[in-house]
Amino acid sequence: MSWDKNRHYVICTSTILMALVVGLTLIPVTMARAKGGQDSAASKATFRTKCAMCHGQDGGGSEVGKSMNVPDLRSQAVQKLPDAELAQIISNGKAGMPSFKNSLSEDQIHGVVTHIRSLVAKK
Repeated sequence: MSWDKNRHYVICTSTILMALVVGLTLIPVTMARAKGGQDSAASKATFRTKCAMCHGQDGGGSEVGKSMNVPDLRSQAVQKLPDAELAQIISNGKAGMPSFKNSLSEDQIHGVVTHIRSLVAKK
């Protein structure tokens, strides 16, 4: 009878530990997803205020941008660029594009890169 009690104790303890591990794993994942939603809204707003004047709301280029031959951010040519290169272009500027390193934080620049990545699906 003592053996059955020990077995029951081990099973219950294992189940509780497993529930704790799963719970502690899911809480940060849930928080990261919630934060991601907030960041995407902020990134979209940053794109709208800093980039859309030339690149258009959808990344395809506004009338002003098209007259300056800005690239379609939804295009394969832009989408295949590494994130680091897009961040560098946003930070330092390129051709007629101004530098944003003094007006956007590094996190905002990376948020804009993430937003640019989301534009390809909307083309």
